[in-house]
Amino acid sequence: MQIPRHAALLLACSATVLISACGGTDSPAALPTLNGDKPIVVAHRGASGYIPEETYEAYVKAIELGADAIEPDLVSTKDGVLIARHDPNLALSTDVASHPEFASRKKTMNVDGEIQTNAWAVSDFTFAEIKTLGGISTDAERPQQFNGRYKLVSFQEIIDLVKAKAKETGRVISVYPETKNPSYHRALGLPLEDKLIAIINQAGWNDKTAPIYVQSFEPGSLKELRAKGLKTKLIQLIDADDVDLKTGKLTYAAPYDKPVDWALAGDKRMFSDMVTPAGLAEIKTYADGIGPWKRYIVSVKGTVGADGKIVDINADGKINDADTTTMEPTSLVADAHKAGLMLPPYTFRNEKRRLASNYKGDPKEEYKQFFRLGVDGVFSDFTDTALTARAEYLKETGR
Repeated sequence: MQIPRHAALLLACSATVLISACGGTDSPAALPTLNGDKPIVVAHRGASGYIPEETYEAYVKAIELGADAIEPDLVSTKDGVLIARHDPNLALSTDVASHPEFASRKKTMNVDGEIQTNAWAVSDFTFAEIKTLGGISTDAERPQQFNGRYKLVSFQEIIDLVKAKAKETGRVISVYPETKNPSYHRALGLPLEDKLIAIINQAGWNDKTAPIYVQSFEPGSLKELRAKGLKTKLIQLIDADDVDLKTGKLTYAAPYDKPVDWALAGDKRMFSDMVTPAGLAEIKTYADGIGPWKRYIVSVKGTVGADGKIVDINADGKINDADTTTMEPTSLVADAHKAGLMLPPYTFRNEKRRLASNYKGDPKEEYKQFFRLGVDGVFSDFTDTALTARAEYLKETGR
């Protein structure tokens, strides 16, 4: 395993808080991010820990909490409007099932090989119809009182919001859109890429320095965007199916084993091939960074009992991350930086069931571990927690 970049710098006396200890000045050294800047906090689907995800109000709340960037997943309506939804199936995050006027549109969907029953497809609705629906919480542990109250939002509305809030606050607020299920949309005759480029051009943001990052799990989508003239920062997302808690190794099962466009093309490679030096070098030819699942950087492992099963450490009758401990970090952060790629992993959350036992129920400890490793940002459902953790981390470094 390679020595993490921050550790190598520390050994060289260039990443200590007080450089004077090595005969230098008292100024803090550059942080172990790609460019030495502080890591950004990306509001994952808005303030989704508090308000139903990807609604206008969720994005407003995230900005008010201080997010550096807000993330919308982009899917297409029947009339070609890009809206913010994580899934092409409205049943998963909206109150569509409670609208009798749309009952006849319930169907079975095939989304990238996943068969979803009792579903309503975004692509069967016009944008005007979408606007009659309300978002709902996708996690039972999160507030439910806002379900159905807040409406869905278009990508254009998000850009308008960000521009207004940036002017109002005088700070840079970025947008971090994802082309969601691009092969699926292309097969429907509703490709995402041209519409996305048109909106970005209209916003005056088609520039590498513009406050926007465009991401996708499908390399073909990013390559098409670049070939068609998109000049913004591009991020290759990297997924996996799960973690084998007996070994800590990542597992791969379709459709989370490889990019869908690779699967359609018969490409035998997996997402795991993207994090090799060769894979990172290939990504660098068309993108500016990677967005890996955080378990590629720090995985977790449970304790195997005498019965061969994972021990329920907290005796709550469930096996989850709370019954695990973290493993030694991989070299992915250093490897990505060596390839010239920024790296903001996903997704960080507050619920105790999602935190390894050695974080002792404190989500800030997880953030700070990743910040110390040199990640260039984090995707968080809880912007305020991420910002508090970053402030504590920066204080550690003398900032």
